[in-house]
Amino acid sequence: MRRERFLDLVAQAVAELPPEFGERLDNIDLVVEDWPTPRQLARAGARSRFALLGLYEGVPHTKRGQGYAMVPPDKITIFRKPIQARCRSESEVAEEVRRVVQHEIAHHFGLSEERLRLIESDKYGRSTGEGRATG
Repeated sequence: MRRERFLDLVAQAVAELPPEFGERLDNIDLVVEDWPTPRQLARAGARSRFALLGLYEGVPHTKRGQGYAMVPPDKITIFRKPIQARCRSESEVAEEVRRVVQHEIAHHFGLSEERLRLIESDKYGRSTGEGRATG
């Protein structure tokens, strides 16, 4: 899949967020990279560059206090190559992009990795031990 099409899928995933979430996405950069850097892999505790699909770096809404002002934007990175390596069709890529974008935005709003794995295992019928590291 060409990079431009992948970027379109990421933009579509954000546009499809419920308004109560989309309207609260302020001071955040959403970027697409082909692969995670060694630093990002280490930060996420991922052993393989194929394991990390997305990464949230910032201060979640639940940790922001009164002094939270004039700070650099939070950053969500979506990793294109690992997502594409897991999928066999464009529709699978689109679904995985949507899932990863939602997952990383949930971190932005303060949900922990453990809580998200429970939610995703219920929603997608997946085992929580399936190794789907996303951030």
